[in-house]
Amino acid sequence: MTGKGAKKGATDLDVRSALRLPAGEPVDLAAYDARATPGAPPGGKRAARAAAAHTGERLAELQERLWAAGTAGDRRRVLLVLQGMDTSGKGGTVKHVIGRLNPSGCRIKAFTAPTEEERRHDFLRRVRRALPKAGEIGIFDRSHYEDVLIARVRALAPPAEIESRYGRIDDFERSLAENGVTLVKCFLHLSYEEQRRRLLRRLDRPDKHWKFTAGDIDDRALWPAYQQAYETALERCAAPHAPWYLVPADRKWYRNWAVGRLLLEHLEDLDPRYPKADFDVAACRERLLAED
Repeated sequence: MTGKGAKKGATDLDVRSALRLPAGEPVDLAAYDARATPGAPPGGKRAARAAAAHTGERLAELQERLWAAGTAGDRRRVLLVLQGMDTSGKGGTVKHVIGRLNPSGCRIKAFTAPTEEERRHDFLRRVRRALPKAGEIGIFDRSHYEDVLIARVRALAPPAEIESRYGRIDDFERSLAENGVTLVKCFLHLSYEEQRRRLLRRLDRPDKHWKFTAGDIDDRALWPAYQQAYETALERCAAPHAPWYLVPADRKWYRNWAVGRLLLEHLEDLDPRYPKADFDVAACRERLLAED
């Protein structure tokens, strides 16, 4: 059975198989080690950072090919969804993994609390507006899953409404897949102890105070409820066309390497190609060479 690579003591050299959660099966987050490094290259942090640099070069090449194919009518695109508790590294992942790519071909959206205007519409409306276009790589820092996570924990919607959203999310993601969107959904699995350490480091550094609010401490009291909400979402909203990948996130170097590898493997499967010229290459070359 796949998806067990992040569990304590498990090993698997195939990153997607190592991190993919089994579709439709109950998820027990406590069984997964947030400091695990399934599939990581031998040599630990130093080797992973060197490998990440190579991965970045390959990602940049494939992104350009995807973008170029999109200009010629290829409707395919990629959507990377990053979910996780506060300090799990969603923003850091964007910086270290996506930072190597050409911003012209990326569409990054960080979802915050919905505005009053957004609350008057279906919860998926603002998500649809942020989707990548043909040839683009979209990155969601948080996503439509907030509407079955914080909305559930904080009771921001009636239970019946929350329950209906799981099915609507499944339908939405199936529609995306049918329309050329490759979904790469990553849950950045952080431990309770590591979150405390990261919050303390933010307090110790004045240049990180802007990232901290007293509410971060209040949310820690709700940790069990958030874990349960995530377990439900990871179980209810996983499918072959939209699997969840559980990425151990206590080690930042591994988190960045793993997400980069996941993105690379999906792009390599897509294997986008540069479009063929729709003009006479030789004739155009002759015209340029003939100029005075």
